[in-house]
Amino acid sequence: MIRKEQIRRRPLILIVDDQEINRDALEVILEEGYDLIYAENGQEAMELIRENAEQLSLVLLDLMMPVMNGYEVLETVRADKQLKQIPVIVLTADKNAELRALQMGAADFITKPFDIHEIILARVNRIIELSEGRHLISAAEHDRLTGLYARNFFIEYVNRLFQYHPELRLDAVALNIEQFHLVNALHGRDFGDEVLLAVAGEIQDFLAETEGIASRIEADRFGIFCAPQKDYSLLLDRIQRRVDRVADYVRIHVRMGVSLWCGGIEPVRLADRARVACNMARGNFQQSLFIFNEEMRKKEMLNQQLTNDLRNALEERQFLVYYQPKYDTRCDPPRLSSAEALVRWQHPVLGMISPEVFIPLFENNGLITQVDQYVWQEAARQIVRWREKYHKTFPVSINLSRSDLSDPELDARLKALVEDNGLVYSDIKLEITESAYAQNEKQMLELISGLRETGFEVEMDDFGSGYSSLNMLSAMPIDVLKMDMKFVRNIEQSETDLNLMKLILDIARYLRLKVVAEGAETAGQVSLLKDAGCNLVQGFFFSRPLPPAEFELLIEREQDAGQETDI
Repeated sequence: MIRKEQIRRRPLILIVDDQEINRDALEVILEEGYDLIYAENGQEAMELIRENAEQLSLVLLDLMMPVMNGYEVLETVRADKQLKQIPVIVLTADKNAELRALQMGAADFITKPFDIHEIILARVNRIIELSEGRHLISAAEHDRLTGLYARNFFIEYVNRLFQYHPELRLDAVALNIEQFHLVNALHGRDFGDEVLLAVAGEIQDFLAETEGIASRIEADRFGIFCAPQKDYSLLLDRIQRRVDRVADYVRIHVRMGVSLWCGGIEPVRLADRARVACNMARGNFQQSLFIFNEEMRKKEMLNQQLTNDLRNALEERQFLVYYQPKYDTRCDPPRLSSAEALVRWQHPVLGMISPEVFIPLFENNGLITQVDQYVWQEAARQIVRWREKYHKTFPVSINLSRSDLSDPELDARLKALVEDNGLVYSDIKLEITESAYAQNEKQMLELISGLRETGFEVEMDDFGSGYSSLNMLSAMPIDVLKMDMKFVRNIEQSETDLNLMKLILDIARYLRLKVVAEGAETAGQVSLLKDAGCNLVQGFFFSRPLPPAEFELLIEREQDAGQETDI
């Protein structure tokens, strides 16, 4: 086993003294625990400090020397942004020199002659430990890529600003890059880093002109607290122009949200409101800037209520699982084949809440995994109930969110879901949205391969809703494409859309993938999909999502008609 002390390098100390006897004395005291280098005057010392700036842990500096004295060394070091981080302990027999040296930036002093070795060693150890601690804090304080404050330090410093300077009026600004995960997936992380540096660079230029503080919150999210601006569109424009210069061959869209200063509102709340406003611009290429307003405040209050109510909703089974049927169009007439599980929230006070309201909320705050796991359990139990009642198995597709995909226990949870309910793996289909595949391609590849090896069938949901599909299809280990409804909507009116739909089906056949078409609403659409060779179709033409009791009417209707409802 390699010990920690074997990995960590010995600290390097520069001893600067024109008297050999002093250098030898310090060598005897320090050589057991430190690597040592020596200089006889200030000029030699500066050369060694510059050569070893990255490795030096400490300088022991005599004040009275020829050529260049210790005071001149201190002054030179203090004027250099990089060198001033290296701690200096002065060596002096002059008590009056101590104060001046400390005022010039020395970290400590050791008096001559060197009498008590333990004290010298203790002071050296202490200063090095303090310096290393400051470096660790400094490294954590700033985002490594952009140099902006890291999220936790940013929040702490903003809280202090508001606490100690209540007279300050600072607006909160949130910035995001639209679909940044796709930028990384399509153009590489080096290019993505250039984009992030462009945003951060313009933010820093802006803050050099006004009062404020900024952070790279995470990934492509940036936060700013700044003195109120007359027109925030000017700030957004300058950031967008800076990004455009970096990405002159790619259109990258920056969006912004602003929460104006309001007395009595905590800074974290202001930052959250700015983020809410920024999210309003998601996918909106006509309006990239939103100012937090009363309507958003009401939405914020609703979101807070829904978040607070989630625990009770799960315990009281307020979430209802609906099932949208999928029909096999290779049969004539089409046959009920399987279903997709979709969640609804029957709130005791607010009534039926659309999933478009609470799903994005819980995806953003990470609570969606609790809802998903509830839906998975309900779907598994429903498969069992239908099998016992109708002696047929109707496979059900369940959705996996990005948060689910980050769960290290996902594979174990899904295996337990199948085994605890007495199912087989083919009874549960896993739907993963297309955009999730671009988050971390290598990790996703390993995860999905593992799930398929276990026995699950994996479906790429919303295929075609992003920009990475064709680029990633051949690499991704999937079984089914779910063609986004936008490819189906106009196939009766538009020959271009019809040909595009056929092209997707041709690609799927080449890759040996099944296709489920979403959003079919007319008999004409179903007919065209069938003629083009689409395997399965779901949409309002057949049925809207149904509660279990109504879904059973579809099963019984086919049984009464004498149709087989095969998978």
